[in-house]
Amino acid sequence: MEATKKNLLILHLTVFVWGFTGVLGKVISIDAVPMVWYRVLIAAATLFAWFLITRKNIKITRTQFIQFFLTGAIVAIHWIFFFHAIKVSTVSVTLVCLSSFTLFTAILEPIIKKQPIQTGDIFIGLLIILGIYMIFKFEGQYTLGIIFGLLAAVASSLFSIINSTLVQKSEPSIIGFYELLGGLFWITLYRLYDGSLLSMHFNLSTSDWFYLALLGTLCTSVAYVAGVSVMRTLSAFRVALITNLEPVYGILLAFIFFQNKEQMTGGFYIGAIIILGSIFLYPIYKKRKNKL
Repeated sequence: MEATKKNLLILHLTVFVWGFTGVLGKVISIDAVPMVWYRVLIAAATLFAWFLITRKNIKITRTQFIQFFLTGAIVAIHWIFFFHAIKVSTVSVTLVCLSSFTLFTAILEPIIKKQPIQTGDIFIGLLIILGIYMIFKFEGQYTLGIIFGLLAAVASSLFSIINSTLVQKSEPSIIGFYELLGGLFWITLYRLYDGSLLSMHFNLSTSDWFYLALLGTLCTSVAYVAGVSVMRTLSAFRVALITNLEPVYGILLAFIFFQNKEQMTGGFYIGAIIILGSIFLYPIYKKRKNKL
């Protein structure tokens, strides 16, 4: 019982930290692509150091390496779209749009895994679409941010579906490490192509270095390992419900840090309530359906 309480606290703290990434994305002054490059570099280095300290065997097969490396590209795209959405809109708009990954998972998972789409999934999906429509209608000035937030949700859905298969045969921390390396490789390749890496001077402000260190360590590698470890004692249902608090925590933190800049119209909040209500209903619906 004590272990369960401890892991519940750890999971809440982990989800809270994930919610904090939106705030960091706003306060770090550099663009989305170099920000994600720094993030994956710091996170991969931190995880590697953790593996060395714990003397963990990280050897994998060639097939696994290719799978993880390619999936890392999708993870990197997700983060780039996510932070770009924050840069061109607000943290609140981006996090609510990102929550729609439940909708895209309900659509994409049956297609990828060749399973029938459930009626209940369609209903939850329609509710989320209604919420997105409300946000588009009342926050038209953030159209670009909404689009990139939704694209980030699609990418998040894709790598989550892929990882749900990969995790059956490999340890999550190993998957995460090689996906981070993959993300670093693909972003580096892109930055070499556009010339931004060659002209990079690493002359960031002290605050940017501090926030990037927080983003790469606490919000990525540490949070990832902590989030995975609690799954040994907590049910998937509990994990899903608490993970859905990420946009709630993120929006509250955005209000605290940015105040008036995060104030939206009434239509936005109606849409947000519809979307967030739907993603909380989803695991409840799934649990009841599985009992039938």
